[in-house]
Amino acid sequence: MTEPHAMPDDETSATAEAVAAVEAPPSFTPARVGVIGAGYVGLVTGVCMAALGHQVTLRDIDARKVAALNDGQVPIYEPGLDDLMAEHAQRLTYTLSLERLLDRSDIVFIAVDTPPSYSGDADLSRVMGFVEELANLGPEARQILVMKSTVPVGTGRRVRQMLEARGLHGVGYVSNPEFLKEGDAIADFMNPDRVVIGASDPEHADRVAGLYEPLQAKILRTSVPTAEMVKYASNAFLATKISFINEIANVCEEVGADVAVVADGMGMDSRIGRAFLKAGIGFGGSCFPKDVTALKQLAGNSGYHFQLLTSVIEVNELQKRRVIGKLKKHLGDLRGARIALLGLAFKPGTDDMREAASLVLAGRLIAEGAQVVGWDPVVKSLDGVSGVQIAATAEQALQGADAAVVVTEWPEVSALEWTRLSGAMNRAVVIDGRNALDPELMAVAGYTYEGIGRLPGLGIGGEQDQG
Repeated sequence: MTEPHAMPDDETSATAEAVAAVEAPPSFTPARVGVIGAGYVGLVTGVCMAALGHQVTLRDIDARKVAALNDGQVPIYEPGLDDLMAEHAQRLTYTLSLERLLDRSDIVFIAVDTPPSYSGDADLSRVMGFVEELANLGPEARQILVMKSTVPVGTGRRVRQMLEARGLHGVGYVSNPEFLKEGDAIADFMNPDRVVIGASDPEHADRVAGLYEPLQAKILRTSVPTAEMVKYASNAFLATKISFINEIANVCEEVGADVAVVADGMGMDSRIGRAFLKAGIGFGGSCFPKDVTALKQLAGNSGYHFQLLTSVIEVNELQKRRVIGKLKKHLGDLRGARIALLGLAFKPGTDDMREAASLVLAGRLIAEGAQVVGWDPVVKSLDGVSGVQIAATAEQALQGADAAVVVTEWPEVSALEWTRLSGAMNRAVVIDGRNALDPELMAVAGYTYEGIGRLPGLGIGGEQDQG
């Protein structure tokens, strides 16, 4: 359970408005829905399905997590999720028992982790483990399995073969990938750009589409392999936009251009769009790194070298390490220097530390002999990196620091009284890894300030997600 954290008013209103805008049509019939896996995707999916009016049973194998959910505790940080879960508690059941879930469900979402394996492929052991558990179902079983987990193209065919081999001919299979951004997941679910449904049986596709009827969303119906590819291709393209603008930022630093203004100019072109063109220290989280690597590996396994994605991954890794070079430029040898990392989570609005830039930066700084102190409004530890001090407040992290690195663009970082805090630092050096601060104001406040591809005195460019 994460520590409580106040949700900004705009996030609260956006989530509330998204939920309030949903109105079921008169023809809508609630369904009995099961969700396998009460992690991030599974819990958000289950709670939002309950908010649409469905009876939902979530099953997880972690006894402590299930006990916490039954006590009304939310094991992840996602703005608005706790309130929505409490509001629709009467339609939510949490259990360790697969049998109980199957007894209470006609449509079952699979929402388990598919982490990268050592080879770079997606690890499908949890997905296939659940399919193996279905062996005791009789031939009369008629549930529809709906894949929410991000899985490689061909997984649906493999699951179908396993079901047939076990005599489960009546069990359906549908691919229904998720497109949730952490920190905005409820609004994304309730107001989706599209709902992708891949199925070989039109009746099964109809029943899954019916679950989303209150949303009045655009439905894209396609084959199972195509639906699987839509997910990977979408995330790979967004990751490519981030790595591209980071490369542009690096060139801007060499030629004296300002990447924030460049990105604004690019984004005005409707063919390009402004989203995911904010330069910084790279993408992280549970989706982009894993999915880009998995798609590259999938292509390689098929005999195709996906050269573009190789570069996207390389740029993302090198971008984090450029921060170390910027620190050395201003401080010289980092041995003994005290460096404050402002923000630890991979993006604002979440406590997710998967592939977070702070982990790479902290590890590299400690290897350079620096003293590292971190702060985050939600994350209270930096597991996996020893020797990092965690400050209770951003002000404490900055006290006596030789330099500060903005790692996560939390609103709390921009709201700091930077003019007052310059005197608290040993050396007032700020490396803004997310271009969250105004270069001109920081210079006036007495800081040696450096962003990513920025020029001083031109203000802050537009904001958008980093995935």
